[in-house]
Amino acid sequence: MVLEFRSAAGTDRLPELAAELVRLPVDVIVVEGTPAARAAKQATSSIPIVMGTVAEPVETGLVTNLARPDGNITGFTGLSPELGTKRLGLLKEAFPNMERVGVLLNPRNPANALQLASIKQAAATLGLLVEVAEAGSRDAIAAALDQLRERGVSAAVVLGDSVYFNEHKFIVLLVTAKRLPAIYPDRVYAEAGGMIFYGPDVRDNFHRAADYVDRLLKGAKPGDLPVQQPTKFELVINVAVAKAIGVTLPSGLLLRADEVIE
Repeated sequence: MVLEFRSAAGTDRLPELAAELVRLPVDVIVVEGTPAARAAKQATSSIPIVMGTVAEPVETGLVTNLARPDGNITGFTGLSPELGTKRLGLLKEAFPNMERVGVLLNPRNPANALQLASIKQAAATLGLLVEVAEAGSRDAIAAALDQLRERGVSAAVVLGDSVYFNEHKFIVLLVTAKRLPAIYPDRVYAEAGGMIFYGPDVRDNFHRAADYVDRLLKGAKPGDLPVQQPTKFELVINVAVAKAIGVTLPSGLLLRADEVIE
């Protein structure tokens, strides 16, 4: 088997890279993130596409339903809106006196609007004010985080995005330097020094995606393979980082963590 790997630092080149894979042509395309999935869908209606992890594929128009996706796309979701609510609840538990929470998002990612709507709804229930800072590229991230600090947020939620994933070490470095407690959308942030991660085990999603690729190569049709939700979730807390920025986390939260990084 020959693997053709393509990666983009931002979203602008995704259509070009998807078209390149189609021209080769490849037998199956595996994507990560909503922008990449959209680019692949626009590039081909015949080559099977497997989503390794994508937020709300129905709402963003990638598939018509989860049970029997039409067209050439199937795969796995990340349950992003629901996770945004959960992450906000964890921050409120960690900082019960918090009144203002920040959200860092990429305005070019259509799934981020869905996540933000869910967070705002949960924030209203918790009596929290939401401050939003947008950054669609590496160059805009520092200024966006400065905006959140200037608006007096107690903590921040970093939304899931492929651009942010590629820049996760840079984001964690800036957030820590600004002494801003934050919760992140992927385990790699916590491993790089982020304070809290809660979300699906993305590695498990891609292991399951590999099974879909195998079935498609053996003749299965994408429309006959349901889009599945994640089955494994993790709460990882980096206590060393919390201490470094002067934060003491509740013992109950630490006891519930699947992993505590000292």
